Amino acid sequence: MKAKNPIVWFEIYVDNMNRAQKFYETVFDVKLSELPMPDTLDSDMKMMAFPSDMDGPGASGVLVKMAGFESGKNSVLVYFHSEDCSIEEKRIEKAGGAIQQGKQSLGEFGFMVLATDTEGNMFGIHSMK
Repeated sequence: MKAKNPIVWFEIYVDNMNRAQKFYETVFDVKLSELPMPDTLDSDMKMMAFPSDMDGPGASGVLVKMAGFESGKNSVLVYFHSEDCSIEEKRIEKAGGAIQQGKQSLGEFGFMVLATDTEGNMFGIHSMK
């Protein structure tokens, strides 16, 4: 059996969708798009999707605003891919977030940055250079 990446989807819960969307679009220089809700799901739930290629490797995901799910209360840490994580690191504070751990070497495994978004969620950025 061929090994696969273990993560296929992620959800980042937010309290203020507009603020969170602006933060992630600014830091990662992407445009998020609204993900329509199926009729079977809570109509008050809102999702904004990160750009993705469903046929490519890696995981995709969304920002989620949903009653009963506060931001910053989770214990999962999502790492975003980067060519050089110092690029996104320079945008984090300007976008309203905070650096928790500046770019640091992971030896043969590359580099990482840890940060907190505008909603109190910690996330990581990983790169090989």
